[in-house]
This record gives sequence, structure tokens and C-alpha cells, in this order.
Amino acid sequence: MAELPIAAVDRLIRKAGAQRVSESAAEELAEIIEEKGLEIASEAAELSEHAGRKTVRDTDVRLAAKK
Repeated sequence: MAELPIAAVDRLIRKAGAQRVSESAAEELAEIIEEKGLEIASEAAELSEHAGRKTVRDTDVRLAAKK
């Protein structure tokens, strides 16, 4: 189960243009967002370590997201 609040994911889907959102759809998107977020965070941590830093910066996250 995803750690993201379902209400926040529901708002994202509605912001994208949906009029109604099932709970299962919001839960599924939350799972997918969390999986992708973990991939990006892991890559960003590797980039910061490669740069000789312990702190992950916004530039690390952006670069990781582009890969």
C-alpha cells in the first residue's frame, strides 16, 4: 500500500481533467507514483554520492528524473 494520501492523488487526477475518480484508480496511481519516486530518489542519491556529497540536491533529483 502506498504512503501517499489517496485524497491528494484524487486531486491530481481531477486536476488532470477527470470528473470522477474511483478509489481503486487513486490507489493504483499512488502505487505507481511511489514506485517511480523511489527510482528517481535512488538515482538522485547515487548522483550526489558520485559528486562527493551526502546531501541530495534539487539538481540531482531533476537530473535523475530526466534519465
